[in-house]
Amino acid sequence: MNPMSSTLALACDLIRCPSVTPADAGCLDLLGARLAAAGFALTPLPFGAVSNLWAVRGDAGPLFCFAGHTDVVPPGPESEWRHPPFAPRIENGILYGRGAADMKGALAAMVTAVEAFVAAHPQHPGRIGFLLTSDEEGPAHDGTARVVDWLREQGIIPDWCLVGEPSSGTTLGDVIRNGRRGSLNGSLRVRGVQGHVAYPERADNPIHRAAPALAALAAETWDLGNAHFPPTSFQISNIAAGEGVTNVIPGELRALFNFRFSTAVTAAQLRTRTEAILDRHGLDYDLDWQLSGEPFLTPVGDLVNAAVGAIHDRTGTHTELSTGGGTSDGRFIAPLGTQVVELGLRNASIHKIDEQTAVADLELLSGIYRDVLERLLL
Repeated sequence: MNPMSSTLALACDLIRCPSVTPADAGCLDLLGARLAAAGFALTPLPFGAVSNLWAVRGDAGPLFCFAGHTDVVPPGPESEWRHPPFAPRIENGILYGRGAADMKGALAAMVTAVEAFVAAHPQHPGRIGFLLTSDEEGPAHDGTARVVDWLREQGIIPDWCLVGEPSSGTTLGDVIRNGRRGSLNGSLRVRGVQGHVAYPERADNPIHRAAPALAALAAETWDLGNAHFPPTSFQISNIAAGEGVTNVIPGELRALFNFRFSTAVTAAQLRTRTEAILDRHGLDYDLDWQLSGEPFLTPVGDLVNAAVGAIHDRTGTHTELSTGGGTSDGRFIAPLGTQVVELGLRNASIHKIDEQTAVADLELLSGIYRDVLERLLL
């Protein structure tokens, strides 16, 4: 039997840590020990219940940063997993375990890539950083966002940042994300007057009042997108009203909705236009807004070219640039003026029962990461 590769072994060690958000469960200790041995200076940055780590090697010159998260989503019913979710198992060249793809496998590949790079270039130019958090899958208030604030205060601005989110589709490296849509959440409360269904003239049904307004919001064309982003999407995710009985008109309706928006429109414009539609329908309402992140785009340049070139040299794959999918911690890093891309493992099994990744992809990803470093720092 072939000995386990360094990348695979580290990925397994990380999976064994039950790091459901915001718990880190020892992952940063494992990663920090490896980075310290490679000459990195470590700065733990705990905020609230969240564990964060900034690590850097080098004193001057351009700064390349790896960014990632040690936390994972809950595994769901463990009885439905073919193997316990926090007991990594390898079968037929596949590694199973929660976080195998999102994103402990990528974290392991980052570390082993840096170890190989430093061993080959101990006096390398520039600086290499790691921004690691245990709060990406959750609220994300005390994770990367807080570390970015600290970096800004310290005057530490990465030139390039590679986020290890699982960007790949069918094959490793076939997609990298060079931007993300913004995410704007709305929490709507429409007030009515409760009453008996037999006497509707004595009540005011908020469901009947809100339905045309919600339909108008769903039918609205918010923008047409642009060369890099699809049109803005509006989706209602939850509606609640009533007492669960048939003979009471409810006194209020609550709805949750989300915009995934492009750079063709701003969050302020979406808020203004939404409220105008609600006002036009004469609703008595409250509306609370929460901006999860602004859209960002990294144009083709040093970082994108380095990632695309490294993928092609290692795999022969022609990479697609994409801004699709959900949000990532890249939304907090890009406002620093940093070029940001997301490049990681295949995403078909993320957040699912039996999350998995191909063992061969782990070492291949480590090699791609090393090549990106060499293209940018040497």
